[in-house]
Amino acid sequence: MNKAFDATARGLRTFVSDVADGFFEITHNGFALVGLAIVFAALALVARPDLRKTGEEQLMGWLQSRKPAPEATDLEPTAIERTTAASPSDLPKQQAAVAYWLSKKYRVAAEPLSVLVAEAYGIGKRTKIDPTLILAIMAVESSFNPFAQSQVGAQGLMQVMTRVHGDKYESAGGTLTAFDPVTNMRVGVKVLQECIARAGSLEGGLRYYVGAANLQDDGGYASKVIAEHERLLQVANGRAPSTTTVTPPPPGMRAQPLPVVAPAKPEEGAEPAKVALLSSVS
Repeated sequence: MNKAFDATARGLRTFVSDVADGFFEITHNGFALVGLAIVFAALALVARPDLRKTGEEQLMGWLQSRKPAPEATDLEPTAIERTTAASPSDLPKQQAAVAYWLSKKYRVAAEPLSVLVAEAYGIGKRTKIDPTLILAIMAVESSFNPFAQSQVGAQGLMQVMTRVHGDKYESAGGTLTAFDPVTNMRVGVKVLQECIARAGSLEGGLRYYVGAANLQDDGGYASKVIAEHERLLQVANGRAPSTTTVTPPPPGMRAQPLPVVAPAKPEEGAEPAKVALLSSVS
């Protein structure tokens, strides 16, 4: 009887051992096959980029199909179309340097500034006004706040007197577009052109622009704009000037705005327009 039990036990041990050995062998061979399959698949993907691309697209589609549905919000998927922002890395090197410098100095995000800098360079090329002069005026006038408004009604980036120059906004849709940064820039530059033509010089044009043409003192406005313009020119040329705070002109300076209805010939003996400051458009 004991012999029978021993024989049965030995048989069970042999069976279990054979099953374990077989499982190990199958598993070992299976892993080897999987490894070989991975190697062959990798070689095939390297040799056939089209297969890799197809595989990536299928994998991405599979992942997207299992992605949970986004939570319902009141945000609009087309909001990006209304956003005034762009990557500074997309700008030419000179413009990117200006955008980053202004961003650091005025604590404004570089992305919206990138749009303003690119627009200033575009307007400058069309109007022959140095783009850094346009940016300097915005810096002094509003510190790049597109919603700024003075006590006397100057509005937007370039602080254009909307009630005086409202007709210039008509083709854009009305005076509310004064708060659209790009529109305000274009109208502001048009006003600046008229002011410079009327005065016959840059300094005189800036005095007209700020509404101080008939005053003895412009509050240092023209000198502030020209100083900031020089700093921006240095930045654009690869040099880093000191970052000093620019103080906007007193709100009362625009108490008696002078509408510029048409360019006038410079008065006899007046200083000629400073073309050197207005023509360095890149």
